Amino acid sequence: MSELWVIVPAYNEEHGISATLNALAAQRDPKFTLVVVDNNSTDGTVGVIEAFAAAHPEMRVEVITETQKGTGAASDTGMRYAIAGGATRLARTDADCLPYPDWIERINAGFDSGLRLVSGQLIPRTDEGVRWRDRTIIRIVLEVASAFGKLRPGNQDPRYLGPYVMTPGCNMAITSELYEAAGGFPRTAIEDLHEDRALVNAVRMLTTDYGLRRDVRVHASNRRVRAWGVRKTLAWYADHRYKPELVDIR
Repeated sequence: MSELWVIVPAYNEEHGISATLNALAAQRDPKFTLVVVDNNSTDGTVGVIEAFAAAHPEMRVEVITETQKGTGAASDTGMRYAIAGGATRLARTDADCLPYPDWIERINAGFDSGLRLVSGQLIPRTDEGVRWRDRTIIRIVLEVASAFGKLRPGNQDPRYLGPYVMTPGCNMAITSELYEAAGGFPRTAIEDLHEDRALVNAVRMLTTDYGLRRDVRVHASNRRVRAWGVRKTLAWYADHRYKPELVDIR
């Protein structure tokens, strides 16, 4: 049984999750268990996953359900399910992301280097109809936000043992023991809290064995940029200053 498990929360991803699943099937290191957490989808998401699993018997794919709304709740359920199943290393990506083919290899290399929490690099997808200019703006702003995150008051506390490192929930990995010690992802909805930021700040109270690995790469979705535009998307990610009526963009 593989010690690394990959957790993918999914809600109404019938039309997009196949690309994510195929990216995971194309990993150069196939030694992992995949857990997709269906977050009470109302479309054919589960059927797509089950069809994928049937077509890839070489992979260990499990589908579980979390009825409580939220990426935090779904991700936490998946993480704890994996730990109960024997996972010692946990990775997460999202159902609209495309991990690079060496993603699993690079995550394991991060763990083997002594990290207990691995933060990866986000690279905008190019297949969603978002202009090159907007994708470039997003990449630049992500770098600025990563630097500013070390200074922002909400990430300052004398109890922190090390500096803030932006750790996107769609491209991160953590040891099982540290996940449990830090309390896991808050079981929240996406519009309530940035659960990835909460987790990394909990980790910072326990250890300095965390860090950014730029070779751990994921193509991240820009569908919010396509729907809302750059300005509103950035306001959304900056502590939800933009509050759209529809959060679950598809």
